[in-house]
Amino acid sequence: MAGMAEALAKERAVAAGAGRHDRAVPYLGQRFGALRHECLQEGRLFQDPSFPAGPAALGYRELGPRSHKTQGVVWRRPTELCSNPQFIAGGATRTDICQGALGDCWLLAAIASLTLNEEILARVVPKDQSFQDKYAGIFHFQFWQYGEWVDVVVDDRLPTKNGELLFVHSAEGSEFWSALLEKAYAKLNGSYESLSGGTTTEGFEDFTGGIAEWYELQKPPPNLFKIIQKALQKGSLLGCSIDITSAAETEAVTSQKLVKGHAYSVTGAEEVNFRGTVQKLIRIRNPWGEVEWTGKWNDNCPNWSGVDPEVRERLTRRHEDGEFWMAFNDFLRHYSRLEICNLTPDTLASDRYKKWSLLKLDGNWRRGATAGGCRNYPNTFWTNPQYLIKLEEEDEDPDDPEGGCTFLIGLIQKHRRKQRKMGEDMHTIGFAIYEARRAGQECGRKRENRSPFSGQTNIHLSKNFFLTNKAREKSNTFINLREVLNRFKLPAGEYIIVPSTFEPDKNGDFCLRVFSEKNANSTVIDDEIEGNFDETEISEDDIEPSFKKLFGQLAGNDAEISAFELRSILNKILAKRQDIKSDGFSIETCKIMVDLLDKIYREIDVDRSGTMNSYEMRRALETAGFKLNCQLHQVIVARFADEDLVIDFDNFVRCLIRLETLFKMFRKLDTEKSGTIELNLVNIITVHMQSFCFQEHKLLPFKEEKQHAGAACACVAVHEILDKLILKKINA
Repeated sequence: MAGMAEALAKERAVAAGAGRHDRAVPYLGQRFGALRHECLQEGRLFQDPSFPAGPAALGYRELGPRSHKTQGVVWRRPTELCSNPQFIAGGATRTDICQGALGDCWLLAAIASLTLNEEILARVVPKDQSFQDKYAGIFHFQFWQYGEWVDVVVDDRLPTKNGELLFVHSAEGSEFWSALLEKAYAKLNGSYESLSGGTTTEGFEDFTGGIAEWYELQKPPPNLFKIIQKALQKGSLLGCSIDITSAAETEAVTSQKLVKGHAYSVTGAEEVNFRGTVQKLIRIRNPWGEVEWTGKWNDNCPNWSGVDPEVRERLTRRHEDGEFWMAFNDFLRHYSRLEICNLTPDTLASDRYKKWSLLKLDGNWRRGATAGGCRNYPNTFWTNPQYLIKLEEEDEDPDDPEGGCTFLIGLIQKHRRKQRKMGEDMHTIGFAIYEARRAGQECGRKRENRSPFSGQTNIHLSKNFFLTNKAREKSNTFINLREVLNRFKLPAGEYIIVPSTFEPDKNGDFCLRVFSEKNANSTVIDDEIEGNFDETEISEDDIEPSFKKLFGQLAGNDAEISAFELRSILNKILAKRQDIKSDGFSIETCKIMVDLLDKIYREIDVDRSGTMNSYEMRRALETAGFKLNCQLHQVIVARFADEDLVIDFDNFVRCLIRLETLFKMFRKLDTEKSGTIELNLVNIITVHMQSFCFQEHKLLPFKEEKQHAGAACACVAVHEILDKLILKKINA
């Protein structure tokens, strides 16, 4: 109940705007302003209790307590390291970011990119802090995390060795914004060591809330120039770099003054008429400022004389130092990689940009229930979460005769860095996209009394659909990175996205985002909860006292009987019935009494193992008349499956009876037939005690011997008796 209350409170806060960049959520409930004020009032320096300056903050393996790398580490504040520490001096620049003894160059490259955009830097590194004004040993930074902005506070105790900062530091040694930013990000991810290894795009996204894609320029898509132009129109951040083959090549300068292993930014893309031909030009910025391209279309290239003077003036008049034009073909030839971080509408304050439309959906994979693996596992793939997206408008692109809707899909797995110290790492993830029209054809066959699938969200697509239909599109690969992302262009319409891990039974939480050029809608596809079973109304007066008494005598204290004992009960009662002629029930007849349940079980148990796995349980429940959503299937797996995700016959029957009873209880309480009920304290306790009552009375057998398998029919026989008594209590 506490978890449900917390979730509802969070939903209300998000609806009120919490989590936007201007209303960041205090991480771990720590509010910077209040904590700083408290420290100033008490005349003390802040010490962060949630991220103590000690071994656990450093790491767990290579930076663990017993590692030689952490021996001799001393935590010190900047005021203990230099006489006049500065938070930021003369603006944030790339020289403020020098790598230390941590493999987080990917993060530092992203931080360096922040220095190229003061507006975005100010969102991540708030300006209301320094070592001079209101200094209390506390600083704060803001990061995007899976759909919301969080404000992370840290104290300024930093790890040092031999009197120098162990990790990121400034070249001058007196600026500390980058070291404190790294510490805040380490806190967010569990430790410094959790930051080892990653991609620059991951940092891009956590610093902007955007969705980052990258292109290998040796194999560019044919429309890459158009992609770049549209990205610039939407205010995206674009970076490019030249790969190095060895550490010795780091920041080596080529003969045409390009720097290897160095982060450049892309600031423009234009087509110009040059002597009767159209030339594609791209503008690059070197943050160093003084080192510029000397090839074609450089600042002093004679080619500019062949361009219309007005165009030349427009393209070159506002040149910054270190910014230069080059031919797009030369760009593809010399550079190795292009990264584009597409920003969310709330990140872009200016109205001059054409903003993306953003959809965000959260979900999870749970072992045995919704972690079905990729399409290589057809028996379980269909159990993965499914999402419907509706692309309503085609792009406004007069140069594209085919038309269509451009959109990006990014699938992020959550919190995996934090779990590294528990031996976990990134899952291998990907997704597939299917046409809803084809799904509608199947659903129309499956439920003839319903309209086609289009617009519906209460039909979770079955195994048969995925066996008979190919994906319209899919992620380029399954990869063990935090995010897999791809760009698509499809006709307007409805599509179903199925995110998955590569192998089944991998637990994880994820965030699925769709960036579209035009408006789009989305929703989760899940089954409506239904229970279609025969309800036999019986009166307590119809139950013979001798039957209840005899059951109690034979069942004993454990309230459990075998098929043999059930035969004794039925034969003794039958002997008193003069209106029925019979030689008595045989043991076979008693076993046949469970045929309805047993038949379902055997149909699903195709390998005749005597058991079914948790994924087959979903099909079995549907066969028995129950339609449940993904959340309830997760609960059932947790309650009735063993560690190997196996459900035996006893637990199968037990689950069905529990479901039937709960449906009946709900229908009794739902007097208005509205599909919802209000529970007071008495109702809640009654329902929960009822669940406990079933366990205590052991309506289902737990014995392992084969001759007791028929005991399930006993619970079926007496189920209506106890159910009636309990429903009378609820009604009372």
